[in-house]
Amino acid sequence: MKKHASLSFGLLAVLLAVVMIATTLINAGAATNGIPDTEIDAIVNTTTDASQVTSPFIQVANDVRNSVVGVNNYTTTQSYYGYGFGYGYGGRNSEPRESLAGTGSGVVISNYGHVLTNYHVVEGSSRVTVTTALDESEHEATVVGYDSDLDIAVLQVPGLDLKAVPLGDSDQLQVGEWAIVIGNPLGEDFARTLTVGVVSAIDREVKDSTTDRYGRRTTISNTMIQVDAAINSGNSGGGLFNTLGQLQGIPARKYSSNGFFSASIDNIGMCIPINVAKPLIQQVLKDYDAFAATASAGRSGSGNDAAVNSPLQGKPRLGITVTTINTGAASVIPQGAFVKVVDENSPAAEGGIQPGDIIVEVDGTVISSHTALTQKLAGYNEGDQLAIKVFRDEGLAQFADQNGIDLSQVGEGQYIDLTVTLRVIDDLNM
Repeated sequence: MKKHASLSFGLLAVLLAVVMIATTLINAGAATNGIPDTEIDAIVNTTTDASQVTSPFIQVANDVRNSVVGVNNYTTTQSYYGYGFGYGYGGRNSEPRESLAGTGSGVVISNYGHVLTNYHVVEGSSRVTVTTALDESEHEATVVGYDSDLDIAVLQVPGLDLKAVPLGDSDQLQVGEWAIVIGNPLGEDFARTLTVGVVSAIDREVKDSTTDRYGRRTTISNTMIQVDAAINSGNSGGGLFNTLGQLQGIPARKYSSNGFFSASIDNIGMCIPINVAKPLIQQVLKDYDAFAATASAGRSGSGNDAAVNSPLQGKPRLGITVTTINTGAASVIPQGAFVKVVDENSPAAEGGIQPGDIIVEVDGTVISSHTALTQKLAGYNEGDQLAIKVFRDEGLAQFADQNGIDLSQVGEGQYIDLTVTLRVIDDLNM
């Protein structure tokens, strides 16, 4: 019996030893097929030395990106509600209502709060603001200069504490050099987006059929810079920079297959050369007055003032007979007050107004009808000088004594600036 018990204990010991050996082999195999923690750490726990990453665009982005701002165009509208036929009785005007009409981009170009943008970004605005990237704040802005034909405008933003970008010399641009575009495509959600391409062409002639602020249809030809960097809605007014961080152009438009062209189009964008904008920039800087800029902040949109409503009795006259020119749509002539008769020895005659002229502006106010002219004149006194803009074409003079105008007889024409001094003369017309 003792012999058998000893044998049993011996077999049990052998079995335990076999199990232990097998377990050791299994564990050893697992360790051999797995990844050590030290190796996992080496794969996952890594860092990047940003100072070792090189690109010609990084420094430009760091230098100028925060100097690109958003530009917001607000418009004010008022509806009329009538209760009878037409506007007969019971009608009333609704409360004026302001809405955000559109957004674009702009670039800070002076340490005095001047921002360069496109004219079409602020066109028709009743109020303009800019938004900044650093604190996402919104600031009131005033349009202090613009050229609608060149599609450029300069804003004044008092207290805008952003660094001005350096202006380049777009005449020195080379085809093939880097083109860095920064702006706000699709608004603030994509603020300060940077896209990169090359200068595809310079001196590219671009023609646009446009309507000026007086309702006259014209064809404008401008020379632009073609780039293949992405330009999208909202980029307008932003910056085209070179690798030195200099502002070389203003993104203004792109060609799209969804628009006028039926062909497939990719990466054709146009920018206004900065040298084209320099004369306007120079004039605005010369006219800068810190006190006046602060006082007028937010009071001005794109330059269209409201008409003055007051009685005309006892007020001085121009000495003209006018009728309304309203083409209803864009035409070769502007809308305005068509001069049919100019009285002899009248202020209008002395100031150079002629029969056939179309008065389109008085002291910065657009005149779209003879009623608007009457209302505007009601706000003046004897001896006041008026800055009057007229459209003149030789073909229009022949229709001064008629009820209609044959547009086929009208040529290119031109806008002329005149100065008229008002006085009270009882027998004059207007």
